[in-house]
Amino acid sequence: MTQPPDWGDDLGPAKVIRVWEPGLGLKGALVVDNVACGPSIGGLRMAPDVTVEECARLARAMTMKNAAAGLPHGGGKSVLCGDPRIVRADKERLIRAIAHALRHEADYIFGPDMGTDETCMAWVKDEIGRAVGLPAAVGGLPLDELGATGWGLLHCAEAAAPYAGLALEGARVVVQGYGAVGRHAARFLAGRGARLVGASDSRGTLASARGIDPDALAQVKARGGSVCDYPEGERLDREAVIGIDCDIWIPAARPDVVREDNAARLRARLVLQGANIPFTRAAEQSLAARGVTVVPDFIANAGGVICAAMEYAGATRGAAFAAIAERIRANTEAVLSDAKSRGVLPREAAEDLAARRVRQAMGYRRFSIM
Repeated sequence: MTQPPDWGDDLGPAKVIRVWEPGLGLKGALVVDNVACGPSIGGLRMAPDVTVEECARLARAMTMKNAAAGLPHGGGKSVLCGDPRIVRADKERLIRAIAHALRHEADYIFGPDMGTDETCMAWVKDEIGRAVGLPAAVGGLPLDELGATGWGLLHCAEAAAPYAGLALEGARVVVQGYGAVGRHAARFLAGRGARLVGASDSRGTLASARGIDPDALAQVKARGGSVCDYPEGERLDREAVIGIDCDIWIPAARPDVVREDNAARLRARLVLQGANIPFTRAAEQSLAARGVTVVPDFIANAGGVICAAMEYAGATRGAAFAAIAERIRANTEAVLSDAKSRGVLPREAAEDLAARRVRQAMGYRRFSIM
């Protein structure tokens, strides 16, 4: 895990902690970016190649996401180096170990992220009593099972579609990363008449202009298969998902999948960023110059953390989903309207909105710290 570069600004980070225990094979990190609005909420990401720098970027994204959503929480993120597909006993040992190592960091609340799920959060809860996105059996609102982030992407799409000159009925959708976020987004959009024409995972890309059944594809994935195991459609390499002709493109996997060097291949009118930091800023600038509407990650994919915050406050599923719909619709409209009126990127408008709320919260603190 590499050291972060010399970074930081008036918003954060408040704290960077490296976790290292060779005897356990434990290598990870926590970045608490800003807690002016309250204790930070952010997912635990597990992957073999995660870095402290990635953790810091994701923690800042959570600060902006939580502030933009009007939540009483700051932004943080934790990462754990390892293969999330290792045997259950070894994964549980590592998850419990990083939770125990960070047990005194009360300004950080664990949540699920790429490579972790509600079962992992149950282990964290049992270990230190501080986690969200828990299984229903222990009183939680399981974000991945319910599809909270996907539900938010649906409402983001409905609010953003007019800005891209689209109607959801008949819109062609491509999902890059057909996992917990992507499959629910596809399902909810299909319920509004959209048509899934492409999907990818770590093993390849599936394309079909005739359409793909989102539920049937989810069942293939649930059995341990790849999108390429779906019985119909064209099988392509993993990177081919960027070039599938569509109306709505949803990145729902790793950071920086669309960059300045490949942005020209993207053939969509509207992008809903279901993953955190999936595009570089240069890519967003390139797409804006082509008239593509890109809704930034911390606006589009805030459904999961809104649900998590509502769970932490003891809310019901119905209340959480109503809050997701209301807040994401309002923020999408506010950001795209401001971007259009000022002639700036939607990301710039979104960052201004979130930073203004964070700085206002910082002004109420006893000390002017993160």
